[in-house]
Amino acid sequence: MEYNKKITTFSHLLVWFVLFSMPYVLSNGQEQEFNRVIAHFWIPLVFYAIIFYVNYFLFIDRFLFQKKMLEFIGVNIILLVLLLWIREGLDNTFFTELVRKPREDGDNGPSFKMFIYVQLLSYMAPLIFAIAIKTTQQWVKTEAESKEAANYQLKTELQHLHYQLQPHFFFNSLNNIYSLVDISPEEAKKSIHSLSKLMRYMLYETNLEKVPLSKEIDFMKKYIELMKLRVSDKTTVNYHFPTINTGITIAPLLFISLIENAFKHGISASNENLIEMDMKLDNDIVVFKIENDNFPKKVADKSGSGIGIQNLEKRLQLLYPNKYQFKHELIENRFLVTLRIETA
Repeated sequence: MEYNKKITTFSHLLVWFVLFSMPYVLSNGQEQEFNRVIAHFWIPLVFYAIIFYVNYFLFIDRFLFQKKMLEFIGVNIILLVLLLWIREGLDNTFFTELVRKPREDGDNGPSFKMFIYVQLLSYMAPLIFAIAIKTTQQWVKTEAESKEAANYQLKTELQHLHYQLQPHFFFNSLNNIYSLVDISPEEAKKSIHSLSKLMRYMLYETNLEKVPLSKEIDFMKKYIELMKLRVSDKTTVNYHFPTINTGITIAPLLFISLIENAFKHGISASNENLIEMDMKLDNDIVVFKIENDNFPKKVADKSGSGIGIQNLEKRLQLLYPNKYQFKHELIENRFLVTLRIETA
């Protein structure tokens, strides 16, 4: 902020220095009469500066931006008349030899009116310039504040979705462990240990905007192994993930909802079922496919809140606008999901 103020001050000083030097720059080496330079160049420039800065620092903020148009016009008319009066007094007092004197009162009437009109028009230039600069600055400031507010809202919404996902994930995992307690206490113990590792990742490593894809893959593998503990021999789970660390980073916990959904709706205790997951990389593009049998849950089934997919779609819209494709379809009682994300 301090640096910007210094740049602005230097720019103003440079502009006025150039303007005050113009009579000598344009003279092509010819000698300039000092009084003429003062009367015809420097005094008008001082008045222009007064009009510009009085409006820039006072009138525009106090009247124009407060929608007090009549007051704004009124104070500027008073200022212009005052400056014209001062200009006339200075010319008649100090620069009489440079001012054309009327020989007869009636002869110079029109030329005097023309002089007033020209002066008024010339004094309007710094006023318009001040309005233009101040309006542009106000617009830039408003746009910056609007973007900051939108960014804050985006972060807040993403944080809410993140916190919303965590209880949903833990709820489903605890349900799985609960079902193992009576059947296989040892497996339940292993599940609790695995869940603690998953919780540690979710609580301490997913607060960043992006995480290494390799860590996310490791998290998904552990979750899949945890889920496999509760399924019967009739369920086959196959998954293939990249093993090479490519340096790709991605928003955390995007794929877990799809995996949860596959285990929730793709398993039947009485039928053979298959869940297949595959992730491939194409430069900076991540393509994740998951396919499972379709065994829709009954309305009364409360295993999970059903919030996972909705949460995923909302996060994708916020995190990767126009950089993702999310497709799901049911073909011959097999549910297929494809998520394609451009990470760069």
